[in-house]
Amino acid sequence: MASNVLIVDDHPLVREGLITLLSKQHDFSVCGEASGIAEARELARATKPCVAIVDLTLKDGNGISLIKELVEQYEGLKVLALSMHDETLFAERALRAGAAGYVNKHDASRTIIRAIRTVLDGRLYLSEQMTNRMLARSVGSKKHSESGSPVARLSDREVEIFEMIGRGLTSREIADQLDVSQRTIDTHRENIKQKLEIKNAVELTRHAVQWALENR
Repeated sequence: MASNVLIVDDHPLVREGLITLLSKQHDFSVCGEASGIAEARELARATKPCVAIVDLTLKDGNGISLIKELVEQYEGLKVLALSMHDETLFAERALRAGAAGYVNKHDASRTIIRAIRTVLDGRLYLSEQMTNRMLARSVGSKKHSESGSPVARLSDREVEIFEMIGRGLTSREIADQLDVSQRTIDTHRENIKQKLEIKNAVELTRHAVQWALENR
């Protein structure tokens, strides 16, 4: 019996490419494709997938939050994080959220099938480089103790807000999307500036836009 796979990505071409790859495998069946969080929730409830491939940057929210939600709601569901983001910054965040693996979009065409089979087999899937980095950290290697990106200092929520700032959203729009108060977002903005050693709102926006462009 084929394993049902749900694809969640806001880029139609990415979804189409993944569907094409998976359609060539007799043991996989794409049960749905979603471009955002709301649609992914509905499809997950309706189709009960075995695996969900979730992009970390979605049009209506953050993939990390969606991963947490799916893993909590559907026992046994395996989630693969898919992203253009720096693996050293986001792979561990995805794993902490409950993902069973992380695939960089640059490598997806040659690794996604192996990644799906790995997580269905009950094992974690990471690149060899990331696996080595995490092993080195576990034995106390200072060389591999932190990502080189200053954004690594931010919490998951702060990264989410930093990314949304980079996409041009105002504090009010971010607050509405995350269903929190604007004061909460303003507090997060101040914490982000402090952690990244940014002096003012203009500089924060500039850094966020540059980072968002580099990681799309």
